[in-house]
Amino acid sequence: MEDLSTVARPYAQAAVSHAQAEGSLSEWSDMLGFMANVVRDPTVAGVIANPRVDSARLTEILLALGGEQLNDGGRNFVKLLVTNDRVAALPQIHEQFERRRDELEGRRQVDIISAFEMDDAQRDALASAISQRLGREVDVTVSVDSALIG
Repeated sequence: MEDLSTVARPYAQAAVSHAQAEGSLSEWSDMLGFMANVVRDPTVAGVIANPRVDSARLTEILLALGGEQLNDGGRNFVKLLVTNDRVAALPQIHEQFERRRDELEGRRQVDIISAFEMDDAQRDALASAISQRLGREVDVTVSVDSALIG
């Protein structure tokens, strides 16, 4: 089995290049995120893995599920992934797209794990300090892990 992150890389790069050229990184981020969630659904994953579902039917199903969330470029991207048997890589494509988008926009994703719950003031102060240290904007995600208490 191929490593899906390796398979996803050229598709993510192509999506970033296309989105950047049209000035629609945010729109592409939303489309890819939506379709990544669609593909993660166990029922949809079963349809994707089912050899009895041909590519035309799979394309039809995915485009119907994507509905208004997809623009013309997004629909073409889904068709390309189906044609190349790469639909299962959509979650990794989205993840790599987001990393590249963050780089382009000078942003950094930071995960903070704390032994205790942090209030908004603490979170903001820590985010500000990290942002200053890295010299770029940061998006902070905070989680609590009481096992950190020694």
